[in-house]
Formats: sequence, C-alpha cells, structure tokens
Amino acid sequence: MKKSIFLLLIAAVSALGGLLFGYDTGVINGAQFYLTEYFELSDGLKGWVVGSALLGCFVGAVIAGPLSIKIGRKWSLIISAIFFTVSAYGSGLPELFPQSVSMLVVFRIIGGLGIGVASMNAPMYIAEIAPSNIRGRMVTYYQLAIVIGFFVVFLATYFIGNDLSESENIQYGWRRMFWSELIPSILFLVLLFIVPKSPRWLALKGKDEDALTILKKINGEDIALEEMAKIKASLNETNDGIKVNYFAKAILVIIAIGTVLSVLQQFTGINAVLYYGADIFEKALGFGKEDVLAQQILLAFVNLVFTFVAMFTVDKFGRKPLLYIGSAGMILGFLLLAITLQTNSVGVLSLIGVLLFIASFALSMGPVVWVLLSEMFPNKIRSVAMSVAVAAQWAANYVVSQSFPVVMGSEVNNSAAWNGSLPYYIFIAFILIIVFVTYKFIPETKGKTLEEIEDFWK
Repeated sequence: MKKSIFLLLIAAVSALGGLLFGYDTGVINGAQFYLTEYFELSDGLKGWVVGSALLGCFVGAVIAGPLSIKIGRKWSLIISAIFFTVSAYGSGLPELFPQSVSMLVVFRIIGGLGIGVASMNAPMYIAEIAPSNIRGRMVTYYQLAIVIGFFVVFLATYFIGNDLSESENIQYGWRRMFWSELIPSILFLVLLFIVPKSPRWLALKGKDEDALTILKKINGEDIALEEMAKIKASLNETNDGIKVNYFAKAILVIIAIGTVLSVLQQFTGINAVLYYGADIFEKALGFGKEDVLAQQILLAFVNLVFTFVAMFTVDKFGRKPLLYIGSAGMILGFLLLAITLQTNSVGVLSLIGVLLFIASFALSMGPVVWVLLSEMFPNKIRSVAMSVAVAAQWAANYVVSQSFPVVMGSEVNNSAAWNGSLPYYIFIAFILIIVFVTYKFIPETKGKTLEEIEDFWK
C-alpha cells in the first residue's frame, strides 16, 4: 500500500504540471474579452496577446532538454512552477502598478516558458519513475490533468465573470481570472519539493546508490536490482567517454519518428476545435452565442470522460490499438461534420461528429502520444529527443491555430463545392498519415521496461 501511495503522490504532483498547462492555456480564453476592452486592443494586438504564450511554449520546450540533463527532471519542473507563479501574478498586476499590453505579453510568454518546460519534463519524469506494468496509465495522468485544467479554468473564469458586472470585469475581473492560477501553481511548487529525483537521471549522473534507493522504494528490492542492472547496461553501451552524436543516422531516425508523431498530434485539428470551438458551434452548426457555456462544458465533459477511458485501457490494450481505434473515430467524426456542412444539412449529426472527434482524440492521440514520447527514446538521448519533439509540437500548434481561421475564411472553403468543410478534410488526410506512421514505425511498448523498448531500435 505504501508503494502505491508513493507512486500516486509522484504521479499526482508531476501531473499538476499538466493541469497548469491546461489552466494557463485556457485562462486567456476567459479573460481575453474583458482585457481587449480594457486595453482597447486592435484585432492584431488581440491575436498577439492571446498567441504570445505559444512563443514561450516553443522556447521553453527547446531549453527543457539541456536544462533537464543539467539539473534533472525534478528541478526543471520546479523552475516551470516558478514561471507559472510569476506569470499568474504578473498577468493580473493590480491597478496600483502600471500594467501595459507589452508587460502583459511578457508575463504571458513567461507562462509559456513554464508550459514548454513542464510539457517535456512532466511525462518524461513519470515514465522514468513508474513501473513498466502501469507506466502507460501513470503517464496518462498528465493528459488527464491537462483536460481537467481546461475544465477547471473554464469554470473559474465563468464564475468570476458572473460574479461581477461587465464594467467591473473590464476594470479588474480579468486580473482575478489570471490570479486564480496562483492557487494550483503555488501548490505545484510546494509539493515538488517532496518528490524524489528521477532514478534514471541519477544513474546518468553516476549516482547509482541514490538511484537504487528510489527504485527499491518503487519496485521492491529484487525488481529494483534487476532494473538498475538494465539501466547501467543501457548507459554503458554509449557511455565510453564519447559524446552522443545526435546527427548519427540511427539516432536521427528515432528522433524523427518521435517528432513526426508529436507534430501529427496537432495536425489532427484538436486545437482548432478547442481554440475555435465557439466559432465552430456558432458559424458551422448555427448555435447562438448564449449557448457557448453549454457547448464548452459538453466538449470538456466528453474530453474528460474519454481521457479516463484511455487511462484504464492503455496498459491493457496497448498503445497502437488505441491509436488505430482513435484514428478511425476521429475520421468518422470529421466526416460527419464535413458531409453535413457540404450538403447544408447541419444539425444533430454535425454535433455528434464534433463530439465523436473529441472523444476519439481523448482516447488516443491525446494521452497516447505523451506516453510514447516519454518512453520510446533511449536513456542517453531522452532529454534532447523529447525536447525536439515537444518543441516541434508547439510549432505545429502555432501553425494550426494561425492557419485554421485563414482556411475557414478563404474563398475556396466558402465556395459551393466545399461549403465550409475543407479544413476537416485536410485534418482527415493527416489522420490517415497517423495510421500509416503508427503501423510502419511505432513500436508497441506495453509492459516493457524503458531499456527493453530501447532494444527495439537496435
């Protein structure tokens, strides 16, 4: 029991990084209407304020690899928690301080740095510390936390906004929305000091006794000794005094496969649906603005439920079966939406299509990609490889979030032939690529130790 509680504590604390990922990403959606009025933002400036955090996310993911190697997964997460806390306070600076658009953007970028660092280190930390038989489920805590973060921040901003008049929201309500993030960010910072360091990072730094102590606490003595031997064998193969050549063909191939999978997670169109969900419901499905709350709650609820499904099946069915099932569901969901748009028969089937897509993503590409990224890379290159893959994912996120409204508003998309359905057919094409990449290049990692997975690439 003590072992289970210890593991649960580790997963819960590190997954708080995921909750802050979702919270920090989502808080701007609730606050942007009021701060736009407060600062009298143009459309261009509004886009910059909302999207500036993505710049921080990309930079944070890039620096996360070297940072993780130098100071370890635990201290990298502590730094990300500090970024989250500074960003939350600074974004909602009280009126006593001279808040400006530029200062707001700076603090949003700082929050993005926190997301970037945490999005690489949190799932990797969990994977490196979890027993192989439950590693998949434990890493999906991270995706679950992201989904919960979106849901909680939506409720928080809604209740803060409803408690004040519109003029009060414009004057200071949006500041409170940002400050609401201080609660989880400070909690994350404090609790991180009680979790252990990654045993694989400790072994990488030659601190074998410390690594073995943690492994014993997690796995028991016999399994810990066996796992420690595998870790040392893995490290010794490339630890002959020669630095890792990241441009060697074998290593480039592994990094490329992980990066492509990471990018394809964004090219499913998930963030187009999450970021522009209200616009899709209103413009494509004909819902009124007064229904936005119900729509967002429905999306968040479906996302949450099927993330739980993934969490309890990823170690039972395996990673690849969930990717196949989820891809089929995502394709069917977008086909329903696209065909109803093309044929001017928007209605219940369209809504079912959107919800089926969300459910299928939450079952597959959402959590499973984080599981695979955290476990598919060899010990010696894991930090740098994950840093590249996650940075590429944030770049892809930016491309999708910027291009989706452009494609939606294009003449081609609004022609009689497509009638607003073109983006969804583009996403379907990318989902088909996911099926091919999964079949051809992705190893099944269910039940294997990280060192056994490493043998797949040899």
